[in-house]
Amino acid sequence: MAIIHLTDESFGKEIASGVTLVDFWADWCGPCKMIAPVIEELADEYDGRVTVGKVNTDDYGEIAESLGITGIPTVILFRDGKEVTRLIGVREKEEYVAALA
Repeated sequence: MAIIHLTDESFGKEIASGVTLVDFWADWCGPCKMIAPVIEELADEYDGRVTVGKVNTDDYGEIAESLGITGIPTVILFRDGKEVTRLIGVREKEEYVAALA
């Protein structure tokens, strides 16, 4: 499954139902680039079960601000629109998998 690039318009709709993993990142962020391949792997491995999205915090800072995100990368797992888990910084793939379990 392709990763969905979320915008101000699509964010609320995409996280409203089901399980959604959202990566908050920016182009200039080295650690964000480090976890990008892991996020892509998760999108493939959980295809059909989890929606995986990305929010560029430079382009959509209001979303990040509304969620109290102060550092990137931050990955948030939502279930039916509610935040379940927040992982900040570079993490091992296993930690994201454990959050999805």
